[in-house]
Amino acid sequence: MDSSVALVITRGSCFPEDAGKSAQSAHLNGCVPLSHQVAGHKYGVDKVGILQHPDGTVLKQLQPPPRGPREMKFYSMVYAEDCCDSCLINLREHLPKYYGTWSSPDTPTDLYLKLEDVTRRFQKPCIMDVKIGQKSYDPFALQEKREQQIRKYPLMEEIGFLVLGMRVYKVGSDSFDTYDQHYGRGLVKDTIKEGLSKFFFNGDILRKDAITASILKVRKILQWFESQSQFNFYASSLLFVYEGICTPSLGYQTLLESHLPPKTREQNNNIDQSLSSMYSLHKKGCVRSHYQTKQDNSVWKMSVQQPNGNRSPARLKDEGRESKSEAGQEMVSDVEVKMIDFAHVFPSDVHDQGYIYGLKNLLKVLQQVLDE
Repeated sequence: MDSSVALVITRGSCFPEDAGKSAQSAHLNGCVPLSHQVAGHKYGVDKVGILQHPDGTVLKQLQPPPRGPREMKFYSMVYAEDCCDSCLINLREHLPKYYGTWSSPDTPTDLYLKLEDVTRRFQKPCIMDVKIGQKSYDPFALQEKREQQIRKYPLMEEIGFLVLGMRVYKVGSDSFDTYDQHYGRGLVKDTIKEGLSKFFFNGDILRKDAITASILKVRKILQWFESQSQFNFYASSLLFVYEGICTPSLGYQTLLESHLPPKTREQNNNIDQSLSSMYSLHKKGCVRSHYQTKQDNSVWKMSVQQPNGNRSPARLKDEGRESKSEAGQEMVSDVEVKMIDFAHVFPSDVHDQGYIYGLKNLLKVLQQVLDE
């Protein structure tokens, strides 16, 4: 994959276990290869890859020109201090935070993008990387590249998205099930719903609370795309993250039947509000005492942070709590959906119909999983 990269997958150690890796870590000023990556280039395997910085951020090595400089330019533009473009300002909500570039003093010409680790606050993060759009090659790609991408997943144009990798926490065994890019490419129109269901099944229950929150967040991204015609995105992904530890004490179906009117989903203006309320109710059935008894509050560390990992006391006080969206909907803090991978973003004067198609189709399948 050219640019697809999922940031983290487990709470496994990110530090080296042998002398060779220790030497590498010293060479990279304490940064180590990201050991829990679900898709994309891996450090030490490919020419470019992902590292973890000691301050908790992740470092994405710049790809060769023009892809790397293009992605750096995009992040720099979106997060420019003097940015006054409401389109870009609104986009920040859906991206990992960007802290500029980083390089090792030993190799100053090897640049890395310094990005927020959006899974840092999760204890057992379940991660899924989904490439979005009808085309995984950009308009300037050579014919050979186009044919190569089409061969990888011929159904991309019809389905509009591709599961690049995922790992799911299983509560019974306290372990993760991993699905790689070959699994995702094996999903067809008749099995794509089953494929997405695996991401939300923890070995005990289908995490409908996480599905509901994911739908709400993807809808907000769709709203952004429908409101802008400045950019077209190719080979870009959505990174899904939800907290794997959740012990429901109430049945989801009971909550659903007691709260949701039978014809609610037929009323488009009430869908988001109903989903949000359903999510809130179901989360009340999830025991949070497991977290509250932990002396290490890192599980509730929010994504709003300084590059050195410090957080303000005011933010820490509110960590793990539900916040209000602009529409007054209750949004939970233990689900994330972020856009990643911007090596193939180009200026445009029309809506990004390929990405919009992929988002709508993904939402349709997620809704089917929720309804099953």
